[in-house]
Amino acid sequence: MKSTLRVDLGFAADASGNGVAYARAGSAGRVLRVAFPVKRFSGLQDREVGYAALQAVARALQQRGIVRANFVVEDPRLAGDLNEHRDVPPALTLAYVKLRCTLNQFEGYEIGEAPLETDLSQRARSEVALHVAA
Repeated sequence: MKSTLRVDLGFAADASGNGVAYARAGSAGRVLRVAFPVKRFSGLQDREVGYAALQAVARALQQRGIVRANFVVEDPRLAGDLNEHRDVPPALTLAYVKLRCTLNQFEGYEIGEAPLETDLSQRARSEVALHVAA
């Protein structure tokens, strides 16, 4: 049986939709940086950023041959949407479907929730802030 890779995820995006995600994969602590675009919507409180970040990281892992992953995210809404198959706002419907399609390409996956902000999210926010200031 193939082992499941734990992937801690932190992400951020600017108002123009330039996003960056950092993923710490496995016990070796290797960090993967993935840039991604995201269509921003007002009123979603960055919820769309989480969808785009998770999809970008999932694709990057699949390209590296990973077939089983346990994603750990800070956003309880993202984890709840995926774990509880919740209805999402209309603006997120297409992103939700695309994300599900990407995740379903794994042999197995889980979505867990981290209780606190991680250094990965702080790193992503700092990079986005520096990019905006430049």
